[in-house]
Amino acid sequence: MTCPAATLEETTIPFADELINGYTARSLTRAVHAALPGAALTSLRETDQRLGSLKLRERADLLTNALLMDVPGDYGDLARVVRAAKDGTPVFGGWLIWPVTSAIATKAVAERSDDAFDDAMAILAGLTGRLTSELALRTLLRHNLDRALGIIEEWTGSPDPDVRRLAVEGTRPYLPRALRVPELITLPGATVAVLDALYGDESEYVRRSVADHLHDVSRDHADLAVTTARRWLAAPAPTTGRLVRHGLRSLVKRGHPGALELLGFTPATLEIDGPVLDRTPVPFDGNVRFTATIRNVGAEKARLAIDYVVHHRKANGSQTAKTFKLTTRTLAPGETMGVSREHSSRPITTGCCQPGPRAIALQVNGIASARAVFELETPVAGTSAVSRS
Repeated sequence: MTCPAATLEETTIPFADELINGYTARSLTRAVHAALPGAALTSLRETDQRLGSLKLRERADLLTNALLMDVPGDYGDLARVVRAAKDGTPVFGGWLIWPVTSAIATKAVAERSDDAFDDAMAILAGLTGRLTSELALRTLLRHNLDRALGIIEEWTGSPDPDVRRLAVEGTRPYLPRALRVPELITLPGATVAVLDALYGDESEYVRRSVADHLHDVSRDHADLAVTTARRWLAAPAPTTGRLVRHGLRSLVKRGHPGALELLGFTPATLEIDGPVLDRTPVPFDGNVRFTATIRNVGAEKARLAIDYVVHHRKANGSQTAKTFKLTTRTLAPGETMGVSREHSSRPITTGCCQPGPRAIALQVNGIASARAVFELETPVAGTSAVSRS
């Protein structure tokens, strides 16, 4: 999520929840009062004292609801107030835009008219440069996906990079902190036209969102993600290779054959010695170092994606594995390389795993090596039975 530079009052705020704070509430109240001078704005004036210990989204919702209560009338009345505030108030920017765009989307959906819907989309596009409108956009996507996507495809040709980014970021299947839009997950290809239009965008800001969006697609529709990336690489921009590598990164970790082949990690004839662990058992909050050697025994050079996989038991007793990136390397025929890594079991999360038997294996171009088994010891008193691995 992006926003303009913070004001002087906002720069000293240390916690994410306080990005929407008393200053935000007062600024929104002043902006609405300037646009609607006859209104009492009772609910908005009270929000300054009600933020308390609320989380960031709760604070946004509080201001959204207050705005909806204090501006009477239909969608058109709210839209006129928002446009007047946008055009006439210097403080109309930053984190107050989140509740404003949310109120616009909520009111438009409640009105259930195409005109209100289209106008709300236009307002979100007009405000996204002041603070991204991506979270509010989800309300409109859920209400009428086809109509929204038709407008969003037009945004991909906007001269404004903030609007182009909104087109691709706001439609991500798994946009962080955002309302889920089930059809974006279940309908393969719903947003491919948006990605196709922007994968070669001149802005790194936009291209990064394309890569993240492609990564989201790969979670449920791996083959579609690979097919899409393959089409881009057939007519690439100078930045396309990097974008595709970022977008398909999880498929490489998962050993997806199509993703590996597309990125040049073809099957190779290798000998792998290891991994060899420096100790076992391993203290619960300690580290284990492993080493291994990889030799190309084939007749052709081999481009290798080298990862390692930690197998462990979760708190509910199930087995799971997590893949970690090591390196990429090209080996000539007969060439040998060594790899090593220290893996930490220091407790930093809650409820992810338990002491007991574990194993580490290498994964090279999607193929796993033999496992090296170790025992994670029971934590001493006062140490939480959790770790990052």
